[in-house]
Amino acid sequence: MALKDLTPWPHGKAGAAPSISDLHREVDRVFDDFWRGFGRPSLFAGNGEAMSFDIRVDTSEDDKAYHVVAELPGMTEKDVEVTFTDNRLTISGEKKEEKEVKEENYHRRERSFGSFRRSFTLPADIDEAKIAATFKDGVMTVDLPKTKTAQKKAKKITISRGK
Repeated sequence: MALKDLTPWPHGKAGAAPSISDLHREVDRVFDDFWRGFGRPSLFAGNGEAMSFDIRVDTSEDDKAYHVVAELPGMTEKDVEVTFTDNRLTISGEKKEEKEVKEENYHRRERSFGSFRRSFTLPADIDEAKIAATFKDGVMTVDLPKTKTAQKKAKKITISRGK
């Protein structure tokens, strides 16, 4: 096996050096793969396809409700849809971004877009009429209040000291 067989880009003619665009694509791929491992969206969708990404979500429960907090940086409430059907909460949306910079020596235009969808199955004790969602500074909070009977289910047991 020759050393040229180990390089990750196509070779064209035997022994020909890769083009600068081949090298650029490979560097983009390496960084894209690296960041994907940290839960970040893909930087390059490739082939003109929309990228998809996961959103960071914290879930919690207290005596009165379940709470879902989703990090949605760079988005607004208009970019997000929240639905609740058959005890399933679904958060979905699409992010679109376009940047353009015109300077004396260059002109750069970048576009990115992607979609996400997360679903959570919850117990049947949700008071659907009182579900509320708020959005502030790229963080969305969904509060799912429990029914009155579900709030009364928990009974605190006193622990006594053994003999």
